[in-house]
Amino acid sequence: MKSSDMPSSAICDILVVGAGPAGASAAAAAARPNLQVLMIERRAVVGLPVQCAEYIPALLVGELNIGRKYLVQPVRGMKTFLAGREVKETLSPGFIINREQFDQTLVQAACDSGAHLMLNTKAVSQNGDDVIIKPKGRPPLKIKAKIIIGADGPLSTVAEWIGAAHHDLIRAIQIRVPLKHRLEFTEVYFSKDFYGGYAWLFPKGDQANLGLGIKKKGRRPPPLGRLLEYFTSQCSRAGKIVANPSGRITGWIPAGPVSKIVHGNVLLAGDAAGHTHPITGAGIFPAVAAGRMAGTWAARAIQEKNLQVLSGYESEYRNLFGDSMQRAVSRRQQMESRWDDLDNILKNCWVAFKEYYAGT
Repeated sequence: MKSSDMPSSAICDILVVGAGPAGASAAAAAARPNLQVLMIERRAVVGLPVQCAEYIPALLVGELNIGRKYLVQPVRGMKTFLAGREVKETLSPGFIINREQFDQTLVQAACDSGAHLMLNTKAVSQNGDDVIIKPKGRPPLKIKAKIIIGADGPLSTVAEWIGAAHHDLIRAIQIRVPLKHRLEFTEVYFSKDFYGGYAWLFPKGDQANLGLGIKKKGRRPPPLGRLLEYFTSQCSRAGKIVANPSGRITGWIPAGPVSKIVHGNVLLAGDAAGHTHPITGAGIFPAVAAGRMAGTWAARAIQEKNLQVLSGYESEYRNLFGDSMQRAVSRRQQMESRWDDLDNILKNCWVAFKEYYAGT
C-alpha cells in the first residue's frame, strides 16, 4: 500500500486523523457518498508496530465483509485464572488475527471507497476549519476541512485540540513467545500484583501474545518489566511456553470513555474517544462500529450542510454502547476501590461471570 498524493486543492470535506480500525472505518463510510476524504497516518506502515493482543469476536468477521485473509486461528473462548488457579472457562467464539494485515485491509477498503491516504504524516494544530499537517521530510501543509474525525489513538492529538484528552489510561506491555503446545482458548490472569488490570496469554498459531496491563497506583509507575518477567516465568513453569520472548512493545489502553465525542465540527472515535471496554480493554469491535458511525454522520452533515446533524453520532453510539459502557465503568470503580479484596470481588467485576451483569 502506497501513500496517495496530496489532493491538489488542499481542501477536503472530511479529514480523518489516524488509520487504525476506527479511522479506516470512518473514512470508508464518509467517502462512499463521493465526498472528498483525506486520511492521514503518522506511521510509515499501516498497522505497525502492532500494539494489540489481536483477538476479535467471531461476529465481527461477518459484519466487516472484507474477506478472511487476516485470520490466524479460531479460539473457542476464554479461561480466567485467579492467583494462578483456573476459576472459569467461558465459551465465546472468536479469532486471533494478524493485526497489521487486518488494519491494512480496512484501509485498502477505505481507499477503494475513494478516501485519500497520506502516511508518515502528523496532525500538528487546528484553528476552526484549518488544520496544519506535517508529512515527514516535507514542509507543513494547511488543510481546510469541514469536519475532522480524530481516530488517532489513546494519546490523541485531536482530543488535545478540543480539551478532551484522555487521562484515565492503563500502561501495557507485550511480548511474543513460542508455545509448547497449541491453545484453543485465550487465557486471562488476575493477581493482586496486577493492579486494575490483568495479564494475558493469547495463542497465535504456534506462538502467543503474552502481556499485561496495569493501572498506575499512587505516584509510582507500575513495574511493568519486572512483572512481565515474573508472569513469563510462571507460564514457562506451567509448561505452556518456551521462555524465549521477542518483539517487546508497550502501549496505552483507555480505562473509560471521554464525556463527549462531538465538539463542533470535530468527532472522536476509537481509542481517542475511550471506545475500549473499561474492564476487558477490548477495542477493535467498538472502534470499527464507532468509526463507521462517525463517518456516516459526518457525510450526512456535509450533504445536508448542517453541522447540527453530527449530534446524531453521539446519540447512536450511546444507544448501542451506553449501557454496557456504564456498567463497565461502574465495575471498574468497584474493582479499583476494593482491589485488596480481589478474591471476593472478581465475580462482580469480570465479564466471564454472571454476577458481573447483575444490577446496574
